Amino acid sequence: MSGILEQLRGLSAAEEFFTLLDVPYDPRIINVSRLHILKRFQQYLKQDGVEALAEDSRKAACAASLKKAHDDFAATSGVDEKLFKVFKDQQAPAPGFISLDALKTRQG
Repeated sequence: MSGILEQLRGLSAAEEFFTLLDVPYDPRIINVSRLHILKRFQQYLKQDGVEALAEDSRKAACAASLKKAHDDFAATSGVDEKLFKVFKDQQAPAPGFISLDALKTRQG
């Protein structure tokens, strides 16, 4: 049997990660933020140094990281978290041009 990290590398759907790691999840949160959750999960795995752990400790550490990532998006949105470049690069929209004619009020 291969290690948990190898098994995780073979998964594609967010639900598969939760099933493999026995982590309960809210389908409504997954439906809205699946890519954000998986990205945050990846960040937590690196941050927590899961690869350096002994194999018998890895599954529990992975499960804790996945739960933490899921819980992050129960309270906020992916747009707010700005995990992906497209959200980081977004600028505030420039104010639209309003002509003087548009400001004049119509008089009878």
